[in-house]
Amino acid sequence: MALQMIHKCLPQGAGLAAPLLSRAAVFALDWDLRQRSRFQASDEQGRDWGVVLPRGQVVRGGDVLVAEDGSLLRVVAAPQPVMVVTLKEGAPGFELLRAAYHLGNRHVPLELQPDRLLLEPDAVLADMLRQMGLVVTEAMLGFEPEGGAYSGGGHGHDGHDHSHGEHSHQH
Repeated sequence: MALQMIHKCLPQGAGLAAPLLSRAAVFALDWDLRQRSRFQASDEQGRDWGVVLPRGQVVRGGDVLVAEDGSLLRVVAAPQPVMVVTLKEGAPGFELLRAAYHLGNRHVPLELQPDRLLLEPDAVLADMLRQMGLVVTEAMLGFEPEGGAYSGGGHGHDGHDHSHGEHSHQH
């Protein structure tokens, strides 16, 4: 069977009715794939897809990809290895903010949450964070790093539920 192609991404399924979105196939993709403009992957039904999007376009969890044949694929952030950075009990919240500053200064893709930071595993950074007095653990979670100053600002989501593995939050 020929590879089905996808050339269109609807951020957060903009304009699509909820019943239509609920019938869309799930396309679980890790961060490495979602930041590429060209890749191949399989959906939950085992169908293979070729994705060719405009250069620089990042696919986020909740986005909907539209295939040439009209198929809809709802993207979710696939669980992947991440480091979870939290405060030691009783530590001031400022320490987490300080860690975010130092990681950002190194241009590390970083997911910011009110009580923790998520980043891709890196032994050197883990050591640095532990030396700063933070707790670093590993987990398998969906990873949605911030978009940064030059990507249109942050996640670019407008008031929707956003699930990440074991938790969810509102934007």
